[in-house]
Amino acid sequence: MTYFSEVDFQHMQTALSLAERGSHSTWPNPRVGCVIAHGRQIVGEGWHRRAGGPHAEVFALRQAGALARGATAYVTMEPCSHVGRTGACHQALIDSGVSCVVVAHQDPFKQVDGQGIAHLRSAGIEVRVGLLAAAAQELNRGFLSSVQRQRPWVQLKMGMSLDGRSALNNGRSKWITGAQARADVQYWRARSSAIVTGSGTVLADDPLLTVRQLSSPEALPPVRVVLDSQGRVPLAARVFDNQAPSLHVVHRDCPLANSDSDQVMGLSGNEQGLDLQELMHKLSQRGLHELMVEAGPTLAGNLLKAQLVDELLLYVAPRLLGNLARPLVNLPQLEHLEHTLDFTLYEVSQLGPDLRLRLRPAQPPSSP
Repeated sequence: MTYFSEVDFQHMQTALSLAERGSHSTWPNPRVGCVIAHGRQIVGEGWHRRAGGPHAEVFALRQAGALARGATAYVTMEPCSHVGRTGACHQALIDSGVSCVVVAHQDPFKQVDGQGIAHLRSAGIEVRVGLLAAAAQELNRGFLSSVQRQRPWVQLKMGMSLDGRSALNNGRSKWITGAQARADVQYWRARSSAIVTGSGTVLADDPLLTVRQLSSPEALPPVRVVLDSQGRVPLAARVFDNQAPSLHVVHRDCPLANSDSDQVMGLSGNEQGLDLQELMHKLSQRGLHELMVEAGPTLAGNLLKAQLVDELLLYVAPRLLGNLARPLVNLPQLEHLEHTLDFTLYEVSQLGPDLRLRLRPAQPPSSP
């Protein structure tokens, strides 16, 4: 069993905090942080800021300079071992003269997948793996999902009343939760690489689906993905404006699918409409690893039935809307408890008068 000291835990926690700074800007790359230290003394820090730019280890080694020799490097993901738009980080660590590298978890990406660790050990550097691995994997849940399952991590956001209703059924959509809950949604949008909605939501509400204020000049706006099998959504809809990238997803037989624009995607269909499994695979191939779905009850129900939801982000307002209001999701009537979709409460927070629940499937979705 690998031993980690209290100092090791402190430095890896710092590295994770550094990695978190890239939450809005690194996709399609993972979020990674690095700390270079001699004992308790930190001599270098860095995090990956954007795809195509230097990796976390490079920034930390630049700051440490000659002080990196003989030091320990703490990295939240295995150092890369291949040359892409940047150099291989394992070689930068070897050249710096560090004596030990502590890695939170191995990178399953096929061009790395243990090779970075193997190269470091071959160079005589001690490598210890597994410190705060769960926290590091949670930080890159989308990237890891795409690598391991060939589909993104999917977070389904919904707002509901105490009686399980999402809106009044009068043709006018209105927030049922308060200002603090609405502000919190912006945080989760900003962490996502794409925001997915359906044609019904766009036709009814004409939403922008943008992040109100990006966290930094390097932050990337999420791609707005509109599922519109019949091509009913007009190009004048606000979701297709120039405030953020957009992707119009239609059935492959729809005339729009013949467009040569990379902003239009044609998909196969099934009894539910568009083939959602194919959608997830293609979005993953585009580097959209972490999706937030903001949609009506039909698309929400279809995603749940297809077992494509990894987390429910549920805002609960302390009010009753009555049985004529719109249901939260459209699901087939169940006859037995054995057929229910069961979730585990992952986190609960109070936001003003409302509650925010994060729930995950009791049986995690498997690979397609």
